[in-house]
Amino acid sequence: MKAASYEQYGPPEVLQIKDVEKPVPGDNEILIRVHAATVTPADWRFRKAQPPIIRLMNGLTKPKTRILGVELSGDVVAVGRDVTSFRVGDAVLADTASNGFGGHAEYKALPQDAKVVAKPTSMTHEEAAAGICFGGLTSLHFLREQGRIQRGHKVLVNGASGGCGTFAVQLAKHFGAQVTGVCSTPNVELVASLGADHVIDYTKQDFTRNGETYDIIFDTVGKVTFSQCKGSLTKKGRFLALVFGPRLMAQMAWTSLFGGKKAIGTVAMGTREDLLLLKELAETGKLRTVIDRRYPLEQIAEAHRHAEGGHKTGSVVITFGHLHEEADAC
Repeated sequence: MKAASYEQYGPPEVLQIKDVEKPVPGDNEILIRVHAATVTPADWRFRKAQPPIIRLMNGLTKPKTRILGVELSGDVVAVGRDVTSFRVGDAVLADTASNGFGGHAEYKALPQDAKVVAKPTSMTHEEAAAGICFGGLTSLHFLREQGRIQRGHKVLVNGASGGCGTFAVQLAKHFGAQVTGVCSTPNVELVASLGADHVIDYTKQDFTRNGETYDIIFDTVGKVTFSQCKGSLTKKGRFLALVFGPRLMAQMAWTSLFGGKKAIGTVAMGTREDLLLLKELAETGKLRTVIDRRYPLEQIAEAHRHAEGGHKTGSVVITFGHLHEEADAC
């Protein structure tokens, strides 16, 4: 099968399309024929080993996990003898982060009890793959578990048009919050269409100086600091940071002991039950995905370069349809 693989850390060019062995599902596994995947921040950060702590997880000098891709959508084409939850032909959506990545390949084997759920019937494979498992699960964890979001809360999402931000806006509205999205001029209408009550164009206004206060400020892009946002938080407000370093970690330790305002940064995981919730919201039209660009697997380097550039709207999708058509024709 074809897969995007890399032998060393580095720029997008380290990714190469190779023929690798097709996985064989174990007794408790399903084999998924991948139709669409995405390039997420987790993917390009692992490719670059940035931050350096990634080397402790994935190999000091060269990567142990060679095929990236943390989310995918596809069809079940084989099942192990002990599998009871899925059948051949089922269309599924999967998070592979806890199972060795592997979404950037034509096939992926996963345990039946992994974060795998039926694909939302209202979505194509490309739409389903576009961030539900990464941006959706991440935003759900931050808002519900770390932000302790409540109905009536005032929530500001910085980077509201990005891969996580588009989900954060929609989920905050689902929880009954009053939502303000921050984005650039071209994306104002998009963010409003996702349900934001107010949209701030950061090229025209600095939300940290507009006099408004929020119960939750969720920075999905690492562009502001807790110190900058502290004055824009209510007395018990929470600053949630998707991207954080030593400075915020020190502030997290301090604010956990003193004061009402909290600085919070964490690694979001999510559960299969969380993924089921997102799937149900998508099926009922309460959650939609946003696709920035689509690339065939052969253009994986270009897809990484664009995703890493920091200006994408929604998700960058990798497509496999043409590969399947070629294989079926043989």
